[in-house]
Amino acid sequence: MTDITNYITNDYKALDTQETIMDVLDFLNESSFSHFPIVENEVFIGNIVTNEIESFDSSKLVFDYRYSLEGFFVRNSMIWLDVLEVFAKNNANIVPVLDQDNKYIGYYEINDILNFFHETTFLKESGTIVIIKKTLSDFSLSQISQIVESNNGKLLGLFISESDTIHVQITLKISLGPINEIIQTFRRYNYEIITEHFEDNYINTLKERSDYLDKYLNI
Repeated sequence: MTDITNYITNDYKALDTQETIMDVLDFLNESSFSHFPIVENEVFIGNIVTNEIESFDSSKLVFDYRYSLEGFFVRNSMIWLDVLEVFAKNNANIVPVLDQDNKYIGYYEINDILNFFHETTFLKESGTIVIIKKTLSDFSLSQISQIVESNNGKLLGLFISESDTIHVQITLKISLGPINEIIQTFRRYNYEIITEHFEDNYINTLKERSDYLDKYLNI
C-alpha cells in the first residue's frame, strides 16, 4: 500500500506573514481551501481561516492578524487515521505537515487522504460494519479486538467515529465469524450496539412473536 507521506504536496507555497491581506484574499478566492498554512522565517506559525479573512483590513499584513491563526497540524510520522481525525476536528480540507523538528514540509489535502482511505483493507475487503458505543472511561481497543477474535472473527479495522466527554462510538469492520454471537458478546460487556443486523433483527422478531404467542395462550 502507498505510504501516506507520498500525498504531501507543495503545489502552493505556504503564505508568509509579510504578505498583504489583499494578496492572500486574492489567492484564497481562486482556491477552494478552508485554511492555508502561514510561515514566518520559514517556520510554521498557524493557519489562516478563509471564512474570516474577508473581515480583515485588506491593506494590512498577515502579521497583523497572527492572533487569529489556528494552530492545528500533523506530523509526517502520523498514520492516516490520525491525519483524518485532524481534518475532521478542524473542519478543514487542508492540513499542514511538520517533521519531528517542527519544520514545515508541505500539506495534505482531504481528497488525497480520502483516496488513500479508499485503498485500505478496511474498505476494499468485504465484511460487516458494526458500530458500538460505550462510556469513554470503560472502553478498550484491546478488549474490542479480543471479543471479535474470541468468537472466531477477523477484525479488518476500526476507528473512533464519534466521541464526547462521556461516550465514544467505534466503527468496526469484521470479515469472518458469527456476527450475532459477536454482537451478543459486546452486549455482555455493556457495549451498546448502534447498527442493526439481520441476525439481530431475526432474534428480536422471534422474541416478539414468542411474547405475542404467550399473551394469546393466556387469554
